Amino acid sequence: MLFFLYGFLLLPLLLLFYVESLLKLFVPKKKKSVVGEITLITGAGHGIGRLTAYEFAKLGSKLVLWDINKAGVEETAAECRRLGASTHSFVVDCSKREDIYSSAKRVKAEIGDVSILVNNAGVVCTADLFATQDPQIEKTFEVNVLAHFWTTKAFLPEMMNSNHGHIVTVASAAGHYGVPFLMAYCSSKFAAVGFHKSLTEELEALGRTGVKTSCLCPNFINTGFIKNPSTSLGPTLEPEQVVRKLMHGILTEQKMIFVPSSLSVLTAIEKLLPERFLSTLKRKLNVRFDAVIGYKPKEQ
Repeated sequence: MLFFLYGFLLLPLLLLFYVESLLKLFVPKKKKSVVGEITLITGAGHGIGRLTAYEFAKLGSKLVLWDINKAGVEETAAECRRLGASTHSFVVDCSKREDIYSSAKRVKAEIGDVSILVNNAGVVCTADLFATQDPQIEKTFEVNVLAHFWTTKAFLPEMMNSNHGHIVTVASAAGHYGVPFLMAYCSSKFAAVGFHKSLTEELEALGRTGVKTSCLCPNFINTGFIKNPSTSLGPTLEPEQVVRKLMHGILTEQKMIFVPSSLSVLTAIEKLLPERFLSTLKRKLNVRFDAVIGYKPKEQ
């Protein structure tokens, strides 16, 4: 009963904030400067991580690039230097906690305190539960979720001390919607979204609101990790398109960045729709990609 009473008393605030949000749609938010910020990007040797590094380089950030692929991360670093950015590259296995901690220690000693952390490294396995090997499941969680804890624990204290910084979580639309034959990946991305939301609340509870958080949740991206993806939501996204949205979200301090933005509407209404209607809607979305199916039904 008290819950409904509180809800009723808060209605004027709800209406006020709705009007405020509507007005903000017509007033572009000023973009912050990242000149001189030490920006660390994991998984910077290819795809979204590489393109994000290029954008930060153009904006005058000092870059720290991590990737397990030495050739890839050095290639990214070379281009960032060509763009005029001070850049340092490290070969780091984000599935290994101690590798993350030791590399973080080197970064702080040799370069300085990281003020923007982009947790981008990720892995994916396109298979049903039975065709997904146990080590693949473990690695999916080690890279897609646990690495976020280790990097954040390593670099967040200095951000909190100065009440300045930004933690970026690269998740996925699969962190909001379950998809068949991506069970390990979806589960890890649900956890990544939960990590972002919980971190946001914890920073606010501790009074460290100067440390910002953003979470990227895109649909299928044409990076080659998932073969032949398709959905009726629209064409497969190009990495450049996603990075443009990501950078805009970081610079305007958006908490949740959906690409395409229509995904935010689906997320909002999902909890309001009847289960049978949701099942019909999901069939209409027609999500498809190449996957290994290990389950074999018994012959009758």
